[in-house]
Amino acid sequence: MATKQKDIGFDHPKAVSRIGPATIARGAEIARRLQEEYPGAPVPSLNFRDPYQCVVAISLSAQTTDDNVNKVLPELFERYPDATALASAEIADLERIIHSLGFYHSKAKNLLGLARVSVTEFDGQIPATMAELIRLPGVARKTANLVLTESFGIVQGIAVDTHVFRIAHKLGLSKAKTPAQTEGDLCKVFDYDHWYRINYEMITHGRRVCIAGRPKCGECVLRDLCPGRER
Repeated sequence: MATKQKDIGFDHPKAVSRIGPATIARGAEIARRLQEEYPGAPVPSLNFRDPYQCVVAISLSAQTTDDNVNKVLPELFERYPDATALASAEIADLERIIHSLGFYHSKAKNLLGLARVSVTEFDGQIPATMAELIRLPGVARKTANLVLTESFGIVQGIAVDTHVFRIAHKLGLSKAKTPAQTEGDLCKVFDYDHWYRINYEMITHGRRVCIAGRPKCGECVLRDLCPGRER
């Protein structure tokens, strides 16, 4: 489990959040029920062993499934075991390896870019701060939050992917238009002690119950708390 380290600067999205006490109280009940529904320590569904593999795997996971990403990782990491090796890769070879994931042109370009920035600015290592991580090509707050948590034990925010964004809005926990602003709302809604696991709980709930386009509202433990439920 990640070591909780709260390091929120003035520019953290929570600073501009506008969430009232009623929403915070409802969020506490949502957190309680989700933890009861999905007990145990969160386990990442992507396969990685170190910060380099972590940032690469998460960067590749956009617009595809984690299972699909896991299928290409063995060859990718065998050929390019660290950022220094990846920085010298031929982009055509990267595209060949990750072709099945979709958006492989931009993903390969970002992988090459983040490896080269890692080599030139961070001595081939993956940095351990939010400000430095988001300087890597293709790495936004969601990816940076996950890398900080899974690789360095630093809980600095809540990773907002498509599942978290959709469910947060369906539950009426945020009306923000961007993932970063939604993160700010959620960081105010949920107690800091729950930031680490809420991403996993919402993702699991989104995959099993609150499925995009076909939610199983009758099976949902949050049905009575959800203004977006199907009647």
